[in-house]
Amino acid sequence: MPATPQSPLARGPRRRIAAIGPVTVVVVVVVAVMLAVTPERGDTTRADRRELQSLLDRWSTAVRAADVEALTSVVDATAADLLDSERRRADALASVPTDEFGYVLGPALTVPADISDRYGTATVRTHAVELRYALAGVDAEATTEPVTVSFVHRPGGWRIAADDPIPGRSVTWRGPWDHGPLEVNDVETAGGRSLVLAHPDRAEFAASVRAELPDAVDAVSDLWGTGWPQRTAIVVTSTRAEFTDLVGTRHDGDDIAAVAISDAVDPGAAHATGQRIVFNPLAGDRLTAAGLRGVLRHELTHIATRAHTVDGAPMWILEGYADYVGHRTDPPAAPTGSDLRRTAPGLVADLARTGTPTAPPADAEFGDPQRSRVAYEAAWSLAAFVADRAGESALTELYRQLAAAPADTVRTDHVVEDILGVTTGELADSWGSWLRDLLAAP
Repeated sequence: MPATPQSPLARGPRRRIAAIGPVTVVVVVVVAVMLAVTPERGDTTRADRRELQSLLDRWSTAVRAADVEALTSVVDATAADLLDSERRRADALASVPTDEFGYVLGPALTVPADISDRYGTATVRTHAVELRYALAGVDAEATTEPVTVSFVHRPGGWRIAADDPIPGRSVTWRGPWDHGPLEVNDVETAGGRSLVLAHPDRAEFAASVRAELPDAVDAVSDLWGTGWPQRTAIVVTSTRAEFTDLVGTRHDGDDIAAVAISDAVDPGAAHATGQRIVFNPLAGDRLTAAGLRGVLRHELTHIATRAHTVDGAPMWILEGYADYVGHRTDPPAAPTGSDLRRTAPGLVADLARTGTPTAPPADAEFGDPQRSRVAYEAAWSLAAFVADRAGESALTELYRQLAAAPADTVRTDHVVEDILGVTTGELADSWGSWLRDLLAAP
């Protein structure tokens, strides 16, 4: 609708927020690893495929049951390292409640030379395989992850020879149970059972996460609504390698406290699977209690909103809204200049150098190491401004509409004007004046 002098941004404040202190930069990433492979044609017969799938079924059953004898029967006798890792995986997985854990045979791949040479004249097959697993009480349906498996044929039948990826052409996902013993704790949240998985050396930080989780779920639902599962699984990693395995190389930096991940997302059906929050191994040493509260609520916001969010939606609303929830207090209170300086010091310094912003931060700024901190802080302050002037319901509606489609200037202008009654340029001008007024106030 056209802008009018009585637009929501021109009226007095309805809802207010207060900053809770600086929070380490956090991002959301969707994990959807695709296999880039060239199938071999005609090498694996239909009968072979049946036998290989049967072997995979026995493998997953042995792992779930931590049955060492059964594991020995499915792993090739020459693969001592693999058998050792399978025993460790089974021991760790025994503490994880699962409704499903199995492997599905996929297409044949070119057999790596080092594998074929290792077994001489024995027949070797390498396949893409899909790991399907569901955490009990958390996953309504199984999540899927890619695995590469090599098989060798022996007189007694097929055996598993390796589960290593083909460099540059396939991947093998490693879960938290591949990184050592796990302690798994139930947490009752509004949606039922949530889980916190951690290794023994992160027990203290994991306890802090568990203690904070129920209130964090409630805080997200208080603003977003209850139309999400209101439960999740959280993994507290112990090493950089584990963090990278779970979140990928684009989002495993030391300055990232946590990452929200998912595998399959269908915004049209408001459906997402495989949602997890993964904490950096350094988070426990770096986050204050307030910092943990903010990070957890930020990432839970991504979990709650993910099914309504398409890839390519404007980052300033995705991250600004999540940070707004992370900093929000009950009851909400408008930030002061002191709050702004404490919560967004990078933005304040940037304002002193370049003046007030003329537009929301661009998507590219969130991925720029030199600009990302300011981008996140600017996005938070813009969300806080909208909530302060137009109300939290307007901010949430702005998120719902802008997150539903990839960023497009014309569409963004239309949504902003429809909800806030101003153009995007006028929104930026009002936001800039608001920032100046905050910093000028005693």
